[in-house]
Amino acid sequence: MPDSPAHAPMPGAEVLAEPMRSRWSPSIFDDAHRLEPAQVAALLEAARWAPSRGNMQPWRFLVAERGTPAHAVLVAHLRRGNSTWVPRASVVFLGAAQFAADEAGEGPDQPEYSFHDLGQAAAHLTLQARAMGLHAHQFAGFDRDAVAAELGYPSYVRLLTGIAVGVPGDPATATERDRSKEERVRDRRPVADFAFAGSWGTPWDGAPEGTG
Repeated sequence: MPDSPAHAPMPGAEVLAEPMRSRWSPSIFDDAHRLEPAQVAALLEAARWAPSRGNMQPWRFLVAERGTPAHAVLVAHLRRGNSTWVPRASVVFLGAAQFAADEAGEGPDQPEYSFHDLGQAAAHLTLQARAMGLHAHQFAGFDRDAVAAELGYPSYVRLLTGIAVGVPGDPATATERDRSKEERVRDRRPVADFAFAGSWGTPWDGAPEGTG
């Protein structure tokens, strides 16, 4: 399925390098597509080499490939908005962060950084997917406690999000709601809304015209 004009980066994004420029989050995946083990390994390798405070690498990913028992557990606990498109993806990576010491007493001394580092690992995985000709859609709409309990997550790890990865599918096979998502125009708030200078709330004024 070719990208529609709605997926093209909006003004200001022209400066982005690939694969950031062409990254977007489809809601229609090809439910017949499968990833090779080497592809899954490459995605995990990208996460492995993400920046990490003190090289703690506090992220954990449970690989839920379509058709596996772990995938079935996730699907059973998806919220309504995600229940139609997430199951179609080739694989879902369930991202968790270690926030306390494990059985051996090992763990982060400042657990708040674990969530930051998980985000970096997820971003690396997502961009690696795009570089490999795949697409990724991150989501949080599922019963995390139920999934964690059924899949045996330990108490010192917190399940946070999922990353669905695959290739775009045929819109004719998707629900109307999911098809409508595909045509949403990609947009972001202006830089001036989140980049400050001098003091909080004072917009940084170095953004090129059209981005601030």
